[in-house]
Formats: sequence, C-alpha cells, structure tokens
Amino acid sequence: MTVAEILPRSGVGFQIQQGQVLRVIDPEGAQVSDLLAYNAADVREVISNGRTFDYEETIALTTGNRIWSNRSNPMLTIVEDTVGRHDFLLTPCSEATFRHFYPEQPVHRGCFGNLAVALAPYGVEPDMIPCAFNLFMNVPIASNGRLRVDSPVSGPGDYICLRAEMDLIIGLTACSAYASNGGSFKPIHYDVAEAPMPA
Repeated sequence: MTVAEILPRSGVGFQIQQGQVLRVIDPEGAQVSDLLAYNAADVREVISNGRTFDYEETIALTTGNRIWSNRSNPMLTIVEDTVGRHDFLLTPCSEATFRHFYPEQPVHRGCFGNLAVALAPYGVEPDMIPCAFNLFMNVPIASNGRLRVDSPVSGPGDYICLRAEMDLIIGLTACSAYASNGGSFKPIHYDVAEAPMPA
C-alpha cells in the first residue's frame, strides 16, 4: 500500500471503489484536510453536512458515524479515527475567504480553488462544491452559538479511515487557511486499501 502526499496548500482528485478504505494522515500534526466525495456514477450526488447531521444526530462525527449524500444515501463510514475532532460546518476557504479574513496576507485560491481544479476532470464544476468534511479542523462552538477556529488537536501521524459505501470520486486537500492550521502549512498523506475481510 503506497502512501501519497498532498503538498502544502494544494489538492488532489481520485476515484475509490465501494468497500475500499481511505486513510487520511496528518504526518506533522495540526494540518487540516478538506474532503469531498461524489457518486462516481453521477456527480450530482455529493456529501451533505445537513443530511449527515440529521441522520447521525450529531455534529461531532467520529468512529461509527456515516457521511450522507444530498440524496440521503450513505457515502462513507468512519471506521477508525485517532483524533475525534473534525468540522462539517465551514465551507472550503477561497480567494474571497482570504480577502475577508486575511486582508494583510497574499490572496490564495484556497481549498475551494484547489478542489475545483482537481475535480474538473471528473465533471465537477465550481458551483457543485458544497461544504467539505474538514478533517482535523478544530471549530469550537460557544454557548451563544459563536464559532471559533482554533489550531487542530491532531498530532504527528494521527489519521482517520473512511470506508466507501459506493464508488466515489474524492477531492482532498492540504488546507491553505492560516487560522485552520495554526498559522503554518504542512502536507497531508493518504492511502487507499481494501477493507479487511470479516472474521
């Protein structure tokens, strides 16, 4: 099984088959990875944070939870998670994000732009990019509903494993936003394996 690397502030697109397990690794710690998944047979079906929160009855997604599509079908199941802290509320960072939150910093196309480029060969247009499942992202919610973006709690080598419940097109990034990653940018690693046979 070969581990692939996503360079800092970049993204990739690839296909996985039903039953395969995608492992996303934070090799250096405190680095977010935005994850998108589309039905390989029809890219109009895509992960949905609203459906997922509804059916899983939680916003704290971890081992045992499923990621659902806009058509109410399970797309991914979290089978292992060494972090237990992820976000499915915030949209991928973009050029507009950088202008809004980081006016003193150079504008970057962000995860949105990286995902748009990586997924274009699969027929995914920019307006088809929803809220991503933001792996390792740390977004505390105050009692008054106020959101805050803190540095990830993931350490070097932490990972999450997700089993595909249908053939999927995956978009995956090494996030580009300053606040999401504690002010620095690092790579993300990933691999794809066959699910182990039941005992």
